[in-house]
Amino acid sequence: GAAARQGILIKDAEALEVAHKVTMVAFDKTGTLTEGKPELVELLALEPGDGARRALLAWSAAIQSGSEHPLAKAVTVLALKEQRGVPAASEVRAVAGRGMSARVDGRELRLGSPRFMQELGADLSAFAPRSEELEAGGRTVSWLADVTGPPQLLGLLAFGDTLKASAKPAVARLHALGIKTALLTGDNRGSADAVAKQLAIDIVHFQVLPEDKAAIVGQLKEK
Repeated sequence: GAAARQGILIKDAEALEVAHKVTMVAFDKTGTLTEGKPELVELLALEPGDGARRALLAWSAAIQSGSEHPLAKAVTVLALKEQRGVPAASEVRAVAGRGMSARVDGRELRLGSPRFMQELGADLSAFAPRSEELEAGGRTVSWLADVTGPPQLLGLLAFGDTLKASAKPAVARLHALGIKTALLTGDNRGSADAVAKQLAIDIVHFQVLPEDKAAIVGQLKEK
């Protein structure tokens, strides 16, 4: 009861008994160390002109209109703010650890991580320098591609999130207790390293697929 009042959920008595033996704490990033309320801070369409930018935003919002993911909400909020509405999407599907796919305006669209784009065969070189700058600055970068025919990059979306005020003192307190820390995230290396550097986290694993996180925890336990 005392723990519950402090927002601590104890799974079972054994978890409480072995807690004093903990030597490492592994954190997720978005919504755990960060506020989990990202904003869309940059939108770059491959084709020049405001029309291409509007289309990039509309299509990205359409794909994610039914998603509860924080990045999806950031896109739909901006789309509804700047435009009267977004087109309807069909055949919407989440691709675990990679992104989303859907049909919008007769196009087969894919939105997601660099890993997803590489697997599709989309060429990201047009925005490679800028994406590296954004990631180095701690931004999360997503890409939109049209795969109706040969994969064609349409644009880049960059998101920014803020650290929770409680994150730094929490990690510092763990270190003071002699407990090491690790960060496990599906995000890019730049964004992961930026958060880890600010918090002095010991070990960083980036671009981790959801199904691989348990395996990494297992490896940490073995050590």
